[in-house]
Amino acid sequence: MGKVRRVFDRQFKLAVVGDLEAGKRLSEVCREHQIREDLACRWRNEYRSNPQHAFAGKGVPATAEARLAELERLVGKLYAENDFLKKACESLRSMLAETKEER
Repeated sequence: MGKVRRVFDRQFKLAVVGDLEAGKRLSEVCREHQIREDLACRWRNEYRSNPQHAFAGKGVPATAEARLAELERLVGKLYAENDFLKKACESLRSMLAETKEER
């Protein structure tokens, strides 16, 4: 079985960043909150770079570039799905034609 990924809400992240900004040592904060140091550092950096939009949540990119990248990934996924469905439809059509010929 794979690892279960923990999800942290905005309040939790702000509490961690608040502890760090208050001067607590990184190792102490991470031990208290049971998180990795690299995660706490990433949250602190995100908060420092854009406090109003930090930890906006799932599906809410902080920048226009992130939104554009998300939409481009979606277009690629939909293109691949569409291509697969076209091939599957054509395959089913040929199988149906073969079945009709056999009767």
